[in-house]
Amino acid sequence: MSHTELTQKSNTRSFGGWLEVYTHDSAACACPMTFAVYLPPKAEHGPVPVLYWLSGLTCTHENFVTKAGAMRYAAEHGVMLVVPDTSPRGAGIDGEDDHWDFGTGAGFYLNATQEPWSGHYNMYDYIVKELPEAIHANFPTIKDKESIFGHSMGGHGALTIALKNPGRFKSVSAFAPICAPTQCPWGEKAFSNYLGDDRDTWLEYDAHHLVQNGAQKMPMLIDQGDADGFLADQLNYQLFVDTCAKIGYPLKARMRAAYDHSFYFIASFMQDHIAFHADALK
Repeated sequence: MSHTELTQKSNTRSFGGWLEVYTHDSAACACPMTFAVYLPPKAEHGPVPVLYWLSGLTCTHENFVTKAGAMRYAAEHGVMLVVPDTSPRGAGIDGEDDHWDFGTGAGFYLNATQEPWSGHYNMYDYIVKELPEAIHANFPTIKDKESIFGHSMGGHGALTIALKNPGRFKSVSAFAPICAPTQCPWGEKAFSNYLGDDRDTWLEYDAHHLVQNGAQKMPMLIDQGDADGFLADQLNYQLFVDTCAKIGYPLKARMRAAYDHSFYFIASFMQDHIAFHADALK
């Protein structure tokens, strides 16, 4: 066991492997945090690559493992899945449960700098440092083989975390990500509260800004549904695609006819995304 003591909450057989749920005391978030890990059958015989999934607004660790259909493909490719929560829970901050798009379930994968959020809402450090340390210490992983993907707010998290940590991740992908949070209502609401009014400080958590300003090139895949109710106002998909094309960033982007923002959309193309990451992790 590592210095991060894990408490197992459940252990469920799935596709020849094991889906396990743990809680632990998080230093980054100053509260207990919960995550799910899927150990493919191959993990019983030796270390395997790790693929982190970051969920969207209002989700917990549960939504992905129950709805995305990912474990079948993770089992086939011999990839471990790690699925954290989307925010601290029960931090005791006044108003943290008042909004579905800010506070609980909406950590935005950044380190808050503003009171009262800065004491707990440090999901960037949690995902980049604390959680991987616990995973590598407690499970059979190949430490230098990690990739990351996510949906909506979690797609924003996956893109920014991969872009901000050159050489760390072998690949990144997203379903309907918030591509430019500094230019949409969700991002403006969250960033102004978590990071304050200086919009220049927001840019380090904006994937569009990061690719525009020379972020490392890596295998990147984005799927977006054209019937997504958030496409026009929140996601800035076309802006991101156009910028990547202009600067020669190797983005594979696919607009999917008639798909919306839901897990039905995610599950429909999960096989592609797991295969994409498995290939990069070889």
